[in-house]
Amino acid sequence: MNILNTQNQKHHHSSTKHKKKRLTEGQVKLLEASFDADKKLDPERKFHLARELGVPPRQIAIWYQNKRARWKNQSLEVDYNSLQRRLETALSEKRQLEKEIDNLRGELKRAHDMLLVSQVCPPPVSSLSSYCDEGSSSLNDDGRCSWPIVDQTLQFQELYACLMMGEKDQTVRASNWIE
Repeated sequence: MNILNTQNQKHHHSSTKHKKKRLTEGQVKLLEASFDADKKLDPERKFHLARELGVPPRQIAIWYQNKRARWKNQSLEVDYNSLQRRLETALSEKRQLEKEIDNLRGELKRAHDMLLVSQVCPPPVSSLSSYCDEGSSSLNDDGRCSWPIVDQTLQFQELYACLMMGEKDQTVRASNWIE
């Protein structure tokens, strides 16, 4: 007898499933407007919508549950796309900074190499005077460089300062200085 009752219940349950009617376009629009106003469905509103649309309150609750799930997935997709764009921007900036670091390392290596070369073989005085410019504090009254070859520490500090400040015309003069 239990088997018969179970089969009857399954048949009855499946037949009630098929009786659930599909929502019309107008009903869906009304539910969409209600959902846009408030994503949560309180019991009073559920019964009000059910009466207004002529469907069971359970169908309204299920529609809201499904709509919230779709809405959450759409929100996650929008968030994902936004994060993806931010990641791409950050990676692009990272690549740009890595290039800048490589350039700076190259400049630092060239400056270091210039220092090593000049320690082994100091430049002639004529090379030093071509390195100095009108704004340098190392000029004599006649406009010539007053650095003594023996005191290369000041030369290196000024050369290093030139390279670090990024003054291109002085960097060019500094590279000419070691040639």
